[in-house]
Amino acid sequence: MVLAGGLYLVYLVRDVAILLFISLFLAVALGPAVDFFHRRKIPRAASILLVYLLGLVAVFLVGLLVVPPIVDQVRDVAKKAPQYIKDIRNNPTLREYDDKYKITQKLEQQANKLPSVLGSAAGTLQSVTVGVFSAAVKLIAVLSITFFLLLDGMRLTTFLFGLLRPDREQRYRRVAGQVYGAVAGYVAGNLIISLVAGLVTYATLELLGVPFAVPLAVLVAFLDLIPLVGATIGAVVVGLVSLFVDFPTATIVWVIVAVVYQQVENHVVQPIVYRETVDVRPLVVIISILIGAALLGVLGALVAIPVAATVQIILRDWWERRQALRSDDVILPPDVEPEPES
Repeated sequence: MVLAGGLYLVYLVRDVAILLFISLFLAVALGPAVDFFHRRKIPRAASILLVYLLGLVAVFLVGLLVVPPIVDQVRDVAKKAPQYIKDIRNNPTLREYDDKYKITQKLEQQANKLPSVLGSAAGTLQSVTVGVFSAAVKLIAVLSITFFLLLDGMRLTTFLFGLLRPDREQRYRRVAGQVYGAVAGYVAGNLIISLVAGLVTYATLELLGVPFAVPLAVLVAFLDLIPLVGATIGAVVVGLVSLFVDFPTATIVWVIVAVVYQQVENHVVQPIVYRETVDVRPLVVIISILIGAALLGVLGALVAIPVAATVQIILRDWWERRQALRSDDVILPPDVEPEPES
């Protein structure tokens, strides 16, 4: 009854629970970076703010590399759109399809509807503005909670572990340390995989002569931080750019490279890197990502691997403890009482 009530309470505050979970994950993920600066005699609060600043600068640089070329391309396409429509009529093959499917006629009809569409876009813009404001509030809340977890997390965990018996305190500290290392390893592994994706993208675009190879490679690397779907989104963006460069050769080559690389990344690179950094088996990596994505979407895919590593660490500790208690060769100290089996 008490358990059911607790689960119902968690359901009622699920939005807050998700924010707390994200904050805890970020605190553990950013912990090594904060510790790096703190070990160099920088106050912990200043170290946290420095890590935040570096993250903000990284996002700004990515935007600086990616957004201006995209804006230029969109502006160029908008200027040349009428010419593209004329080209459809001038090309014999395209003119045959146009006569059959009335492509230019439909384009002209949509262009005539543009003023009314822009008028109705005001309501949509208002909804988007409200959504962005809500997301900004949540982001500030997450960053604030993460800040205090990074600042006082060590004292809090020391206090909580101090409430336990000495033998359990040592055991749980060891498990917590392994979980901390697994999450930090996941972050490092994810960055390595994204770097590989960016390098592959840059090399391919340079060989194909696609412009803006550097910003597009940075965009792909940034999106590749999202397991399973991130690389696909980045590949679609690059594919759209290749349409205006050397269609269909560049587009076909890029599609082949993207599909092959994504298969290699999902089934070879990710399992190998995560096995070394998180110590999770390749099969568990793939299954955990699929389950996480099915339950919580992108957020679930992001945290699936560290959650799987945490569960694996806890189960391994439980199994080792169970085997030790059942072994006749292990004699527990007099002050250590066996834990009752659940």
